[in-house]
Amino acid sequence: MDAFIFFVNLVGTVAFAASGAMIGLKKGMDLFGVCILGLTTAVGGGILRDLILGLTPPSAFQDPTSALVALAVSAIFFLRRVRHILMHNSHHYNTLLFWMDALGLGAFTVIGIQIAYEQVRDVSFFLLVFVGAVTGVGGGVLRDLMAQEVPYIFKKHVYASASLAGSLLCAGLWPWLGSMGAMLTGLVSVVLIRCLATHYHWNLPRAKL
Repeated sequence: MDAFIFFVNLVGTVAFAASGAMIGLKKGMDLFGVCILGLTTAVGGGILRDLILGLTPPSAFQDPTSALVALAVSAIFFLRRVRHILMHNSHHYNTLLFWMDALGLGAFTVIGIQIAYEQVRDVSFFLLVFVGAVTGVGGGVLRDLMAQEVPYIFKKHVYASASLAGSLLCAGLWPWLGSMGAMLTGLVSVVLIRCLATHYHWNLPRAKL
């Protein structure tokens, strides 16, 4: 089980670091900026999660593994050949960004629930769902704010809603499927909802002036 959790966390870290680095490249940031944006995207949601759960200092500062992986991934994306492939082909860029963001969102949503179950005695269903969603979207929100973009959760196809749905499924199925089954179901559901929302252009109602 520890290997499975490590793998899911690694997938989320790599995916979100990649998405953060790609946004940094699109914004024309230097190596430092790209690495910081990738790092923030990868660990930001986990830091917010740990603060909510009262886990201080947050795990990102106790175990540097995730931070080092995020920095390495960001540096790889800054390599000239990688930059050239991504920045001169909008289709490749948009496709990779979508999949990295979707995988990161799904992985960190269920990791948030797993940490809450592990660290909090008599955890409530509301806390599980809330922490899962915050872990999933937190890093992306920080990334977009640092890049001076409107956060995805306020404009993109069913983004935060996908994380909430995955959190509800994961937390609700945990007693029935066990940790691994519930986490896999939650992760796949988040990615599937994001795929369907993008393909069919699903959006929540918007305010009209």
